[in-house]
Amino acid sequence: MSGDAPESSGRPAPGPVAALREIGFWLERGREKTHRVKAYRRAADIVAGLGDEEVRRRRSARNWQELAGIGPKTAAVIEEACEGIVPRYLAELRAAARPIGAAGAELRTRLRGDLHTHSDWSDGGSPIAEMMGCAAALGHEYCALTDHSPRLTVANGLSAQRLRRQLDVVAEVNAELAPFRILTGIEVDILDDGSLDQDADLLAELDIVVASVHSRLRDDRDTMTRRMVYAVANPHVDVLGHCTGRLVEGGRGTRPESDFDAEIVFEACRRYGTAVEINSRPERQDPPERLIRLALEMGCEFAVDTDAHAPGQLDWQGYGCARAVACEVAPGRIINTRSVDELLEWTRSGGA
Repeated sequence: MSGDAPESSGRPAPGPVAALREIGFWLERGREKTHRVKAYRRAADIVAGLGDEEVRRRRSARNWQELAGIGPKTAAVIEEACEGIVPRYLAELRAAARPIGAAGAELRTRLRGDLHTHSDWSDGGSPIAEMMGCAAALGHEYCALTDHSPRLTVANGLSAQRLRRQLDVVAEVNAELAPFRILTGIEVDILDDGSLDQDADLLAELDIVVASVHSRLRDDRDTMTRRMVYAVANPHVDVLGHCTGRLVEGGRGTRPESDFDAEIVFEACRRYGTAVEINSRPERQDPPERLIRLALEMGCEFAVDTDAHAPGQLDWQGYGCARAVACEVAPGRIINTRSVDELLEWTRSGGA
């Protein structure tokens, strides 16, 4: 992967819709305020919905701000893009961007894809096609779509019926983006007793299942250990997501690690072929490095994932790569360094 954004330097100047969306990408990548990102993505959607005749008319009249949702800054981007030049603000963002996680740059080139992402079907901010088109533009060979399961109502988790409808959409987008491959998947909740929050038959159909704890994170040590072991031993589970549940920064505040016996949990991951996720979200940095090192010593495999909820966050893998390198995790121990065929052979064989 190159880490370059869509429409990076050296390519033709983008049209207004692409320019607005690329600005959204850079703002998301740079962890800017959500309302700033939404302004540019909303403007992109508005322009994309206009007919050719109206675009020509407004381009001539330069009256973009008459449209609800288009302000002075987004109008300036649209006008410059319509003139066939790279908008000034976009050029500034491109020039200011720096590599993420420079210490992990070599490892990042070895990654073939991302195994934990979200769309607007649950709590992500962008449609499937936009998320996956961006993943392809970043150089991924594949990317797993892992929206939430139904128990997580605050995140609009997918019922079995909605997930089946999503699989149809994924098939359509896959046809458009080939040879890039969207892997079908889910981030399934680990329930209070360690069972999984989705129909077993449906989980069996998916390419990638990430299992994570999102509730009762302060359960006692024995209870949390038992929950996690039951989950990672489930033959449908491929990845244990953000295992401590901690938050170390960001708008949601901080949250301590869940208390569990990491040696027992990681031994279960090793035995049952479940990869330990190195979650790249800056506010998570999960697991902490001492637990990455412990999992490595115990023979676990890993997945370096973004847990992206927006296109720009798909470029956050560098954060996870830098942490993996700091802990001396070899590329061969990271499952998303493998080709899609090798990865799916691994998941179908139960991680053997």
